[in-house]
Amino acid sequence: MADRIPTAGYAIIGGSSTFSIRFPEELDEADVEVVEDGLRFETPYGESPPFKLFKVGDRRVLACRMHGWRSGVTRADASRQVFWVFREAGVKNILAEGGVGAVNHLLNPRDIVVPTDYIDNSMRKDVSLGSDYLLVMRKAVCPDLHNNLLKASREFAISRVFERGIYAVTDGRHFESPAEVAVLKQWGADVVGQSMCPEIYLAREIGACYAGVYLVVNYAEGIVQGWSHDELSEIFYGESEAIGKILIDALRTTADRATCECTQLRKPTLLKEEPRT
Repeated sequence: MADRIPTAGYAIIGGSSTFSIRFPEELDEADVEVVEDGLRFETPYGESPPFKLFKVGDRRVLACRMHGWRSGVTRADASRQVFWVFREAGVKNILAEGGVGAVNHLLNPRDIVVPTDYIDNSMRKDVSLGSDYLLVMRKAVCPDLHNNLLKASREFAISRVFERGIYAVTDGRHFESPAEVAVLKQWGADVVGQSMCPEIYLAREIGACYAGVYLVVNYAEGIVQGWSHDELSEIFYGESEAIGKILIDALRTTADRATCECTQLRKPTLLKEEPRT
């Protein structure tokens, strides 16, 4: 257990797309240096997952794998642990990645989507760190981080890149049924996955910018054709380097001082104010 949480202005939440490599070491980037690895911290929600501290140039980055999920820990507590550490470290910019299923029938496996909005169909809507902010989700995804991920995706992607989309969040760990996917499609979802919420709420709660890049790994049930486990495995293990390079390149172009309005969308709650006379 680490004695202290190191300071870091940036964070990466790794998902299935970088799970199969040692990120960021295996990318062999000249300006990337691992400072510490295997950092675990005691949090109010239990022991944290292991974190890695590395530098991209002079930017200090905290990273964890698989969104902090691990056996014996609820996904809600895993998210709390990760974002509590981010808050204590002073993180202000968070990039996430993961694999998603295509709900929009125009998407294909290996396409990349940089979503601009979400639909929360999970059961974890009350996950927070206990603060009493009113979280305005008008612009849920940071436009600056989104643009940085989009530019990097266009440089390193091996397939098509979509600059907007709606990410539908479900609980998993099972995949969705054809009827559920049909409902999500009617709602306007483009992709479905299990990680964007509650992360996007927690990022706003701690006053950090948040954006994600997602690799389409399969067609959702009832879309185009039945997905193949072999193809899913091939994508899962075969595209990690491209996603890793996208994340690192987006970090390089992220400004130290935000020009977005993300921090202005966290307001004091009105529920604890004294009644007006």
